[in-house]
Amino acid sequence: MQSELAGRRVLVVEDEYMVTMLLQDLLEQIGCEVAGAASRLGEAIDKADTLAFDVAILDVNLNGESTFSLADTLLGRGRALVFATGYGAASLPPNLRSLPILQKPFQQEELAEALSQALARHGVGG
Repeated sequence: MQSELAGRRVLVVEDEYMVTMLLQDLLEQIGCEVAGAASRLGEAIDKADTLAFDVAILDVNLNGESTFSLADTLLGRGRALVFATGYGAASLPPNLRSLPILQKPFQQEELAEALSQALARHGVGG
């Protein structure tokens, strides 16, 4: 699984600094490159518009702001994405519940599996 993720560029959208740092470390360990990180919705939208990336990891809630509109935008552009949440699929709108979910707290294997699912779903194979 690591080989299919090697070199993949990931946009990390997460408002908790420690989770962002953990994600960056785990992504590097599985061979991914962090294309950018954002902790606020406006910053995430700007980075999604300007950075080159293969897949985004979106925290469902950024300091009280939902990332669902950003998810819809990214999906509309054909981008792969993973939701990171502690609340499970029930916290997502029905149209987004089929997306891979990284359940917090997570392990490296779960992160790799969620990214692989997201990329495969969008035909971005290794």
